[in-house]
Amino acid sequence: MFMLPDDKTDLRFPPVDLASPEGLLAIGGDLAAARLLEAYRHGIFPWYSQGQPIMWWSPDPRAILFSGKIKISRSLAKTIRQNRFGISFDRAFPDVVQACSEPRGKQTGVGTWITPAMMAAYCKLHEMGRAHSVEIWQAEKLVGGLYGISLGRAFFGESMFSRVSNSSKIALTMLAIQLERWHFHFIDCQLPSDHLSSLGVESATREEFLQRSEEHTSELQSH
Repeated sequence: MFMLPDDKTDLRFPPVDLASPEGLLAIGGDLAAARLLEAYRHGIFPWYSQGQPIMWWSPDPRAILFSGKIKISRSLAKTIRQNRFGISFDRAFPDVVQACSEPRGKQTGVGTWITPAMMAAYCKLHEMGRAHSVEIWQAEKLVGGLYGISLGRAFFGESMFSRVSNSSKIALTMLAIQLERWHFHFIDCQLPSDHLSSLGVESATREEFLQRSEEHTSELQSH
């Protein structure tokens, strides 16, 4: 297993084809903004639990939502048309990250992989204009949302949450629609799942994903 050097100025990662079959590439380093952005540009993201060293992943295959390919079911479209939810962007980034870090489903007293250090790191990226959130509101109560990293014409999704039915689906749908207007090329959804597939997310080989990432993050501009 590759250990990242202690030198905080050395941002290099090993070639992603050295990752384990599960996608684990390296351990160590830090969550400084420069390292995180370097990781995302090369198809790498951090994922670990409290008390563990930082683990860096580059799985194969990857889940990717191409521009214009979001699938909106009839029931979801009807829910959106009813205007029962308010939608905003970057209005409550820290609150979205906090909500994503809370226990899910049958979990009790167990947080997700979003540690306090992770929360601080992504809030820093938000202050730099690199991390963004989508918020879904119901009667001024935050009921769903997602956040991720924007690099060039690519958006790297990190996590989403839902406190009422369909709210996370609405968040992803609204993000996809807005990014298409801004001529983004794809949303990285990290790991394939049946849930994501139902929304139009496709599986891509790591090699294909990296080719697209390299092409569309070359113009680093924030939105």
